[in-house]
Amino acid sequence: LTTESLTQKELSIALKLLARDKPASWVEAKGGKAMSKTYEFANFSQAWAFMSRTALYAEKNDHHPEWSNVYNIVEVTLTTHDCGGVTKKDMALAMAMDSYSSDILPLRDLSD
Repeated sequence: LTTESLTQKELSIALKLLARDKPASWVEAKGGKAMSKTYEFANFSQAWAFMSRTALYAEKNDHHPEWSNVYNIVEVTLTTHDCGGVTKKDMALAMAMDSYSSDILPLRDLSD
C-alpha cells in the first residue's frame, strides 16, 4: 500500500465510507493528521481478543496502532508517522479492526 498521506477531502470520504452501518465510527483526530475510534466490548476478554487479532495484523503489515485499553474499552488512534498523516495503510488497518470487532460483538439493532 502507498504511504502517501490522504488529502483532507480523501480522508473525509474515507471516514464516511468506514461509518456505514456502524454504531460508532472513526473520526478525524490531531487536526486531520490521524483518525480515532473507541471500541466498547462486553468484557476484558473480548477487548483482549480484539487487540490480539489486531496485533497479528499489525505485525504482518508492519503498521501499528496507537492504543490504550482499560477493562472493556479500547481507544485507537491511527496515523502513519513517516508521512505525518493518514494513509491507505491506516484505512486498511481500520477496516481490519472493524471486521475483528464485528466478529466479537453481537450485531446491535440501531432502531431501538
